[in-house]
Amino acid sequence: MSDDRKHGKPRGTARGAGGPRRDAARTTTGHGAEQPAAVEGLAADLLNAAVAATAALLTFSQPADAALSAFFRARKSGAKDRAFIAETAYAVLRRKRLLERLAACGPNLEPAFLAPGSTPKRGPRPGAASAGARRISPRELVLLSLSRVRGMSQRQLEGALLPGEVEWLAEIRRQPEPELTLAERLDFPDWLVERLAPRMSPEELLALARALNTPAPLDLRVNTLKAEREGVIARLAADGIAATPCPYSPLGVRLKTKPYLQKHPAYLDGSIEVQDEGSQLLGILLAPRRSEMVVDFCAGAGGKTLILGALMRSTGRLYAFDVSDKRLAKLKPRAARAGLSNVHPACISGENDTRVKRLQGKADRVLVDAPCSGMGTLRRNPDLKWRQSPQSVDELVVKQAAILAAAAKLLKPGGRLVYATCSILAEENEEIVNAFLAAHADFRRLSAQEVLAAQGIAIDCGEDMHLSPQKHGTDAFYAAVLERTK
Repeated sequence: MSDDRKHGKPRGTARGAGGPRRDAARTTTGHGAEQPAAVEGLAADLLNAAVAATAALLTFSQPADAALSAFFRARKSGAKDRAFIAETAYAVLRRKRLLERLAACGPNLEPAFLAPGSTPKRGPRPGAASAGARRISPRELVLLSLSRVRGMSQRQLEGALLPGEVEWLAEIRRQPEPELTLAERLDFPDWLVERLAPRMSPEELLALARALNTPAPLDLRVNTLKAEREGVIARLAADGIAATPCPYSPLGVRLKTKPYLQKHPAYLDGSIEVQDEGSQLLGILLAPRRSEMVVDFCAGAGGKTLILGALMRSTGRLYAFDVSDKRLAKLKPRAARAGLSNVHPACISGENDTRVKRLQGKADRVLVDAPCSGMGTLRRNPDLKWRQSPQSVDELVVKQAAILAAAAKLLKPGGRLVYATCSILAEENEEIVNAFLAAHADFRRLSAQEVLAAQGIAIDCGEDMHLSPQKHGTDAFYAAVLERTK
């Protein structure tokens, strides 16, 4: 993922390998509907590959982007085929509940046993209590996604279909639209709706789901140590890459497509990094100054460390703490490419590591980008809503509270701490901060909106920063700005 999010168990997404992840371009209409690139007629081997990739992702044994990367390493495909396969698999992850309901309401599809000209069997498969209880195959989900979500016509599909599948799709189309539960309309798991419903109306939930079920644009951050935003936009335009300034971040550039940037000169010379605009605003909220001591407490592969270093003009000392040496190893070449000499990565055993304790009361600024459920990044990581659970979120809440308490000890009086997540759940956000403030009388809350306004950024985001895709066009982020009183 572009901004190196750190999600809790089960792991959210694979970290970026020091550079942009290639992401197929998508256009969207409606509630997560994805329009495929022009396909005259779908080839059977391409459909089979998309089904195989989808099946691999639906095991949820690893993050979706990591599973897809492994699939492509094992199977040689052209760029257009890879784009189609990725788009198809991700569309299934986004709309899985709707697709499962549509398949369950129709006849069974057992193409391996169908003779040419035969029709699908009606009723549950052997051993299934009802049509709703039967296991829906990845192939059924892919076919329904291509037909119902991505809008491919029967003419485009029929050359790739097995015997009986044309009739099966036609029968599904003839079925009356099923009456969906709220969770099915949202394409969310039941437990997530149960946690969101007490503070959001059904209309608000639907608006959030539409945004989270729509693929995200590609945002870049300009490295101000090496370039200016207008210069980067002009440089990209010269290479046929359309880009515009992001609406809020003064460092942000939004692309209209999703080109492969890892070999682009602007990436290679450190002028740009891939980073969601909301993630950029977290670094700006911390507002580190030249020559200060700053700590990125949960640095991961360093997406936010890099923006902090640039804001510090590569002066002072910037510590990047993380419990994963493998993730931190990716930061070193990224910092060198960005021209940063003030970054000091340190692998720690946990929030009580001796290297953490040595800095107690010494730091001017601390960023706590806490491990979280990642539910605010579903535009990029739709697998997270199926991989997380109430139990995993409850485990994270305990971890988040412990990390915040430990990180706060690093601040000197008058210092600033930003606690942030990419979650939409109050128990990972406001409830963590409110409990911390209740137990720490020497800390006070600052208005995030006012902190950004003081830096020339006009945004309606609340006292604690709440960003959402439907309102701000970013991933969903939460951030609280805390100050240790003098």
